[in-house]
Amino acid sequence: MQSLTNEQRLAMWLNQTGFSLPSPAEPKGLYRPVVVCNNLAYTSGHLPVDASGQMIKGTVGQDLTEEQGRQAAVWAGLGILSSLRATLGNLNAVRRVIKITGLVQSAPGFHGQPAVLNGCSQLFAEVFGPENGVGVRTAFGTPTLPLGAAVEIEAIFELGTE
Repeated sequence: MQSLTNEQRLAMWLNQTGFSLPSPAEPKGLYRPVVVCNNLAYTSGHLPVDASGQMIKGTVGQDLTEEQGRQAAVWAGLGILSSLRATLGNLNAVRRVIKITGLVQSAPGFHGQPAVLNGCSQLFAEVFGPENGVGVRTAFGTPTLPLGAAVEIEAIFELGTE
């Protein structure tokens, strides 16, 4: 039996959860959403934009619950996948997740940034598999993010064949 491709796993996850892959984000400044160098793909920070095209804004631990922050991290992760697909042609070119760095707009005293970023981490584990979809990760809390976004996430991926 052949294993599923990254594209097949993504399609199954989207079907099971009811989420949808957003259009690739347009840069909000002078940068590229994805840069490929040798066998690595680096993404710029992606903000959480939902299926209706609305940015998920707010401060986790104040305006947003930890669960709402986690959902924002899922949307940021979906944005990363959309940008990767636009750059690479499809997600089957991704061999593994190397690193996720996430910033969470956090209220004073909120310490659940790792739980918020689990939304993106769990998405990547579903799409790229339990071994290749989990890399190293850093979570930061910050008082403010661009455009008032709840989270901003960037990632590094190893490219190759599945």
